[in-house]
This record gives sequence, structure tokens and C-alpha cells, in this order.
Amino acid sequence: MRSLELFSGAGGLALGLEDAGFDSVALVERNRSACATLRHNRPHWNVVSDDVRNLRFSEFGPVDLVAGGPPCQPFSMGGKANGYDDHRDMFPQAVRAVRELQPLAFVFENVRGLLRPGFRNYVEYIRLQLTYPDFPISKNVDWTKNFQRLERHHTSKSSETGLRYKVTINLANAANYGVPQHRHRVFFVGFRTDLSARWFFPTETHSADELLYDQYVTGSYWERHGLKKPVNTPESLKTKIRDLERGILPTTKPWQTVRDAISSLGDPRQKSTWMNHRYQPGARSYPGHTGSPMDEPSKALKAGDHGVPGGENMLRHSNGHIRYFSVREAARIQKFPDDFEFPGSWTESLRQLGNAVPVFLASTVVGSVGSKIQPYVTTETVQSD
Repeated sequence: MRSLELFSGAGGLALGLEDAGFDSVALVERNRSACATLRHNRPHWNVVSDDVRNLRFSEFGPVDLVAGGPPCQPFSMGGKANGYDDHRDMFPQAVRAVRELQPLAFVFENVRGLLRPGFRNYVEYIRLQLTYPDFPISKNVDWTKNFQRLERHHTSKSSETGLRYKVTINLANAANYGVPQHRHRVFFVGFRTDLSARWFFPTETHSADELLYDQYVTGSYWERHGLKKPVNTPESLKTKIRDLERGILPTTKPWQTVRDAISSLGDPRQKSTWMNHRYQPGARSYPGHTGSPMDEPSKALKAGDHGVPGGENMLRHSNGHIRYFSVREAARIQKFPDDFEFPGSWTESLRQLGNAVPVFLASTVVGSVGSKIQPYVTTETVQSD
């Protein structure tokens, strides 16, 4: 199966595509430092360092899947949230890629902030454009007028002809899929309507209840890490723990914690042979930026204002001490493989990781899509590999 990825960043989604069995025809990314990271780790990948607006997507076809993460800043809760008025809104380019390449399916991801009430109409506008990618969008009127035109088209008989996709919008917390991080992502997933693909978003595999069961009922979590089970149960958890003790048992795997992810690396303040595992001084706590506890999934790693990682990218020990995550620790939290190196500075590397899709979540989603389109991969596409 052949894929084209847009807005590749440091490669979280690209690694997910690789894990799911896709062969990438190209990875498009305008940031030169991110391109350097991609080329450093996968010299055989065709990394196109350019603005997607400059490209003719048809030159990369045919492909079976188009994927990518349009810049999240227009919709991020931590930014100005200018949405459709932000020049960085690249969803129109994602639609253009689908229109020019007509893939069997597509997967586009973005931040949870996109689903805020203020963006409701624009999200529906994006969904309808992806549903009817060859519908002519007028440049002479604003998006709201085009939205009205698309809504009329959607309810008319003419909508039953031409290039069409069945599109769903899905919200996922990466922690529920085995990633040691609370990271909420929105996925736009579409299948061409001439396929008989019946797809559902992957079922969650990990849960908080199972982690609590391991920590406060069996104590196996602490035993696994060579620690003693806490004598006292946190007051806020006592009712939940009693329910778990009475046999209301979870049926998933436990959430992965920061300790699960990084304990084998050792303290970065000590000499280490691990790649990218170096201590970064200067961490400080302030309201809203208190670091991630060791025995829970981390808070969402962030690139920070102006690309500078902030207080979200800190570890908070049980004694209250804090420090920044090393690059390798952050990579572990994002589920990048240990042999994937970040050659830039700590600031640049954390910026790339803060913008990335967790690899496990990416491979789970695109893998489920790939399993549905595999039977429809054409001879022409296979011969192009």
C-alpha cells in the first residue's frame, strides 16, 4: 500500500504508517529541522522540504492513502485560536490533496481544540469538503457562503454522483491506546464511497481502572518497579478502589505511566549511554505548569509558545522536586523507538516531539484503515512501488 503524508513533522505519523505496512511515496514538511530529523533516521524516505501550497499532488500518485496533521496552531487551546482566519490553516490543502489523488482513504489528525463550539460550523465545513472534494469552492466569497453552498449540495440529488467519501470525526485519548501520555487527538477518517469498507474507530485497549487495580488492589505495579505499595490510598480514590476490590473489574490493560516509560533510562543527571538522554537545567513550576506525576500518564507534551517547550514538559517527583524531561524521555512518552535520534538542540527536539502524533496511536489508527483498504489496492498502485 502506498501513502503520501503531508505536514510530517518529526515523523510520529510516518512511523505509524511504516509500522502499519504502508510504503511512503513522499513525506512533505516545510520545517528544515524536522526534515533533517526525518532524513537522519530514514535516509531512504523521500522527504520533500517544501510548502504544500507549492506542490502538484498528482505528481505523487497513484496512492492508496493520504495522511497528515495540518498545523494545529489555528485551533489549539494554547494559541490564539483564529481558526479559519489563521494563515496556517492548511485543511484546504488536505482537501486539495484528496481531490487530486483520489486515494482509497485518508486520515488527517489535529488537536482536540478543533471540536470547541466556536469551530463547530467550520469543522462541518471541513467534513463536507472532504466528503465532496471536487465540489467547486468559490474564491470570491468567504467560507460561510461556500459552507451554505455545500450544505445545499449535500441535500441534493447531485450529491450522489462524482468523487465522494464517507467521513467520520473521531476523538481519542492516546493514554487509552497504550501511550504513557494524556494526549487528545481528533482524526478525520474517510473512505471512498465506491468501496464496501465498513470501518469503526479502534476500540480502546487501556484504562485508568486497570492501572488503579494494579496499583492499589494487587500492588503488582509497584512490585514490577521494585517499590513498596503505598500504605495509604489517596482519599479521592477510595470509593473507586472499593468497587475494584468488590469485583467490578476492568477488562483492558492498565494505562502506561511515566515510570513505565522512562524508569529503565536512569536519571539524566548521571552519565548515560542512552542517545539524547541529557539533563536540561532551568525547570521551574508555576500555576498551570506543575509537571507530570511519575505514576500516571504524563500531561500532553507541548511545543510551547513560539516553539519553546514550557512547563508541561517536566517530571514531578513525589517529593515535589521537578526537572525537565530529557529528549529521550520525551521520545519514550511519545512512543518513538529508542534508535530514533533527534540531532537538534533540546529546545528544537522538544518542539518537534511536542508537535508529534504518538507513534502507537498513529499505527493503531492507520493500521485499522489499512486493513480495510488492502483488498482494494489496485494492480496499477502495486506496480508503482
